[in-house]
Amino acid sequence: MKINQIYVNLPVKDVQKTREFWTKLGFSIAEEMSNEKGICVVMKNDSIYVMFLSEEYFQSFSERPVPKGDTTQVLVAIGLNSREEVDQVVNTALENGATQHEEPQDEGWMYQNSFWDINGHGWNVIFTDVSQFPAES
Repeated sequence: MKINQIYVNLPVKDVQKTREFWTKLGFSIAEEMSNEKGICVVMKNDSIYVMFLSEEYFQSFSERPVPKGDTTQVLVAIGLNSREEVDQVVNTALENGATQHEEPQDEGWMYQNSFWDINGHGWNVIFTDVSQFPAES
């Protein structure tokens, strides 16, 4: 079996503000899958999507309560094509209301920067160069 698409569903307080935030970061919206209850952010065409759903709508899919803003249920990691892209996305997020998650980490073969988005979701943004992965000793 091979997965051909992934949809991550996350609750948000304000769908419109979330739309503005992610489009400012350079991501597109799949309008055909979006409405006032939620938006579908395209992370990778034809395969990776994040559904940001109003808390009320999100709650209709689960009997469990929506986590409060001071808890962490999930950290999402996304890979980009360069260190510069990583910092560009994180810096744009910070300029648009996100907060720094942790300081950037440079392992040589992997570079990571991260932020908490305007809804409190954690995003690790990474660039990896597996050709630089340290050989086993």
